[in-house]
Amino acid sequence: MSLLPDLLRWLHVLGAAVLFGTGAGIAFFMVMAHRTRDAALIAHVAGTVVVADTVFTATAVVLQPVTGVLLVQEVGWSLTEGWILLSLALYVLTGLFWLPVVAIQLRLRNLARAAAAAGVALPPAYHRLYRIWFACGFPAFLAVLAIFWLMLTRPLLG
Repeated sequence: MSLLPDLLRWLHVLGAAVLFGTGAGIAFFMVMAHRTRDAALIAHVAGTVVVADTVFTATAVVLQPVTGVLLVQEVGWSLTEGWILLSLALYVLTGLFWLPVVAIQLRLRNLARAAAAAGVALPPAYHRLYRIWFACGFPAFLAVLAIFWLMLTRPLLG
């Protein structure tokens, strides 16, 4: 009996946990920092968030499809099974929301740094971008929850 399927499953679940946990943590800390309206604190937290997204989220984003495809091949599932296709579509949808969020986080950090350095309030551009960042989180978060459900239940679809 090969240990490879169990190892791949473990790596895939670990990657999913990293994606979900990092995303939830980033969202929580960004929201809490934003609520203070303190430009220096927001700049610091946003800087940390950018690093966390680079180190953890981006790594997991790359490894998830790799471990998923290898797991599918090893277990003998088909990539055309409905729950897998829907999971992949939701994964792409999540990515479509995540990529702009990363760029927005960089802008939020830079705007907060500039405001802190100048000793002024956060500019309107910061607040506009924050609202977009916040709104992008909901569909991505719901899509990730749906992917977890699909992976755990593997329902017969289509």
